[in-house]
Amino acid sequence: MPEGMNVEVAHKLSETEHRPPGDHRGWREASEIVEVILLAIVAVATAWSGYQAARWDGKQAFLYGTASRERIEADASLTLGGQQKLLDVTTFNTWIVESRFGKDQVADLYVRRFSPEFRVAFDAWLKTDPFTDPTAPPGPSFMPEYRNSLVEEGQQLNEAASVSFEEGTQARETADRYVRQTVLLATVLFLVAVAQRFTFRAVRVAAGVIAAILLLIALGGIATLPQG
Repeated sequence: MPEGMNVEVAHKLSETEHRPPGDHRGWREASEIVEVILLAIVAVATAWSGYQAARWDGKQAFLYGTASRERIEADASLTLGGQQKLLDVTTFNTWIVESRFGKDQVADLYVRRFSPEFRVAFDAWLKTDPFTDPTAPPGPSFMPEYRNSLVEEGQQLNEAASVSFEEGTQARETADRYVRQTVLLATVLFLVAVAQRFTFRAVRVAAGVIAAILLLIALGGIATLPQG
């Protein structure tokens, strides 16, 4: 037999000897298909989780900014409201002095300088006969009719700022939870990649099962989280 033919026959025999049995080859093909499916799911879930984390981070920044703006507006309204109340009280005290000395024209001038809201309370206060009834309220600002729209607006803005800040904190927590799911998905990706390096069936199956369990946990966590 020619030497070249001997070499070719030996080569063929070597290939046959190292070719994995049919059941091993089928098991590897099945495991690779499962691993590809896991990797595809992990890729999509990781992208979605990262996207949601970024959106909730942006929502957190927006809500915190809104809370800061509302606080500033509340402080401005409360300051203006306090100044308006101080002006009304000062004007009222001057009216009392002028009325006591019988300077009705000057007193009427100060009455006209009351703010509209204080004027309503002032008229209601006069009806209580405050100069003769000791149980009458000490001034219009103590009447239930008295309102200060600027102060009320400031209080409402403070409440809105508290709500916005709380929502921003919740958005931050949601973003952190999405990040935790992303880390879990990265662990799944690592396990699948490591499993492909093993030739022992038991080790590869164990790594794949653990990866599948972690993937289900991560997907369940993502499903329960709110979407931005």
